[in-house]
Amino acid sequence: MDMEQLIDRLAADVKPVPRHSIARWIALGLGLGAIGSIATVLLAFGMRQDWSVALVSYHFWVKWLYTLSLGLGAILVTARLARPDAGRLRHIWLLGIPVALLATIGLVEMSRTAPGDWLAMWLGGSWRDCPRNVLLLSMPMFVGLLWAFRHFAPTNLHAAGAAAGLASGAFGAAVYCIHCPEVSAIFVLTWYTLGIALASALGALIGPRLMRW
Repeated sequence: MDMEQLIDRLAADVKPVPRHSIARWIALGLGLGAIGSIATVLLAFGMRQDWSVALVSYHFWVKWLYTLSLGLGAILVTARLARPDAGRLRHIWLLGIPVALLATIGLVEMSRTAPGDWLAMWLGGSWRDCPRNVLLLSMPMFVGLLWAFRHFAPTNLHAAGAAAGLASGAFGAAVYCIHCPEVSAIFVLTWYTLGIALASALGALIGPRLMRW
């Protein structure tokens, strides 16, 4: 039996993959994880007391749009890397757009604030807790994505793990907005992003061990 015959025989019983199966598995894994993350923030931290005020606050929506846009971009990269033929990620630079926009907002806010108050804007009242809490809230969704990846055939496991961690971290940060009262853009840019980066780094570290197929 030559190589072509062997390939034909191996491929003879392969069933076609349903359309949008990757999107469905990722949505299911992320959705189940999101339930765990929301339950965690409600039970462990609680909702912010001024929720009705927050919903009409410019600062709240800046935080939420930043984290959600990062999460959506990262999940598209994750879906791409779930395929064995992921190829080059030509549009990954788009993930930098939310970061650049938030940095611009932060600079504008600082320009309107006395320099003596900049440190307070940057550190807020919870800078020590924020990255850790974002990482914690990312874990249920990261586990959900790892479960979804058991149905895929990724080949770049480090990148796939990093992308899954980035998506989980960004959506975990979005969930954290339910609790976090911080309003400064420079706070969000620094400490939220640090928590998201930690989740991505963790994904890159353990992804190759848990996504291997």
